[in-house]
Amino acid sequence: MNPVPNGRLVPTADGHDLILTRTFRAPIDDVWASVTESERTARWFGPWEGDAAPGRTIRVRMAFEEGEAWTEVRIDACEPLRRLAVSTSDEAGDWRMELQLSESGGTTELQFVHHLTTTKGLGEIGPGWAYYLDMLVASRDGTPAPSFDDYYPSQQAYFEALAE
Repeated sequence: MNPVPNGRLVPTADGHDLILTRTFRAPIDDVWASVTESERTARWFGPWEGDAAPGRTIRVRMAFEEGEAWTEVRIDACEPLRRLAVSTSDEAGDWRMELQLSESGGTTELQFVHHLTTTKGLGEIGPGWAYYLDMLVASRDGTPAPSFDDYYPSQQAYFEALAE
């Protein structure tokens, strides 16, 4: 598999937003379930546990990372079927991300937005998110999961060039 890198970098008042988009031929409620229900997130990202609500923190197991580490994720905003904003803070840094969904004519578009204060590491961050979003696609389509080796380092230069 040779996935084509995609994504864009948009300047913001606080830095940049890395935006990656995927489109699904499915109703918005079904796509929302794929990104919010623990049983379904386990198929492409990892399961989570806890009392999920805005202002609360849940634990997410990064099921496709070495060591399958658990990490704490704060739910910053949740607007069912439309927007989920979360943040983490660990040895990798402080990360703010959100999912924005919209539906038109039976097709749902999912925009993943990683709010960046610096573009340092974009060559590693971008391929990682592209991989996870394609894992979501595969989990929904019932197709084989992609290999991270198809994303990194082959997509590194593409994402680094976004910051130039």
